[in-house]
Amino acid sequence: MSEKLKVGILGGTGMVGQRFISLLENHPWFEVTTIAASARSAGKPYEDAVGGRWKMDTPMPEAVKKIMVMNVNEVEQVASQVDFVFSAVDMTKDEIRKIEEQYAKTETPVVSNNSAHRWTPDVPMVIPEVNPEHMEVIRFQKERLKTTRGFIAVKPNCSIQSYAPVLAAWKTFEPYEVVATTYQAISGAGKTFADWPEMEGNVIPYIGGEEEKSEKEPLRIFGHVDEEQKEIVAAVSPVITCQCIRVPVLNGHTAAVFVKFKKKPTKEQLIQALRDFRGVPQELSLPSAPEQFLRYMDEDDRPQVTLDVDYESGMGVSIGRLREDSVYDYKFVGLSHNTVRGAAGGAVLCAELLKAQGYISGK
Repeated sequence: MSEKLKVGILGGTGMVGQRFISLLENHPWFEVTTIAASARSAGKPYEDAVGGRWKMDTPMPEAVKKIMVMNVNEVEQVASQVDFVFSAVDMTKDEIRKIEEQYAKTETPVVSNNSAHRWTPDVPMVIPEVNPEHMEVIRFQKERLKTTRGFIAVKPNCSIQSYAPVLAAWKTFEPYEVVATTYQAISGAGKTFADWPEMEGNVIPYIGGEEEKSEKEPLRIFGHVDEEQKEIVAAVSPVITCQCIRVPVLNGHTAAVFVKFKKKPTKEQLIQALRDFRGVPQELSLPSAPEQFLRYMDEDDRPQVTLDVDYESGMGVSIGRLREDSVYDYKFVGLSHNTVRGAAGGAVLCAELLKAQGYISGK
């Protein structure tokens, strides 16, 4: 590619915005040229707007330090600078829905980390290895928005990444009932231990809205594009019930999952299905795609957050402790990186897929 696409980050000063900027450093297809945030950050160089709030493990990229932050609400001005935007704005859901549509109507594609549009019927919510065909609904969204180039696509909630792809890999065995408990890192709340010292040594058995997302979003991912209704229709199976618990871990969501199958497989068949699972990102060798998306680990004490959260640069999912259960058919433990695969990294992979599919190009 001779010329990189110009990328804007909406909400670039927050934790997910920072993760976008970190992941896009030296990206072969995309270059961050514009950063937008709230009015209080606008008009400042990015390094001054962030100040002491840089939360990544790696240093702030030199290329973004002097970029002057724009006001995210000055939609036309921001959109005129870029080929597409990533959205990580911190607003109410109604405000997010409104501003993301405003950007789309400027003929600027929006790839969003936010939850506001996940249930908009003609907005695709995609894990690229699982349901890339859902991007086809974009043509109906463009009809509604009256755009030729602009649209919104979203990635799903971080908490489902550690088990929904596993269920997709096991589709042939027809999982129909799932119980999942997720043990979720504090960075999922945009926090570090410096921000949230009361989480050290603590467990909180409640994360607002998370259980509903964890139960329902996989069904939308497992659904299909309805050509007549011009929308995504969610699947009805498997039935999922979930508990979501905040634990004193910085990065990494772990899930303990129980599954019933209509066609009960052997343990060996399930493990082989994980190891064989490939998707369009692997077939196309997209820049952020993990070579082995789903990794099965044989050790009794794996996956572990400290050892395994960065597997495939945080873009892979680690699975272990698969065994038969006395009530359900099987149970397992999954681990995914919540701010890489589960947030900014998953959105970057969606953008790479959209470029490969022809939905995103230079203006």
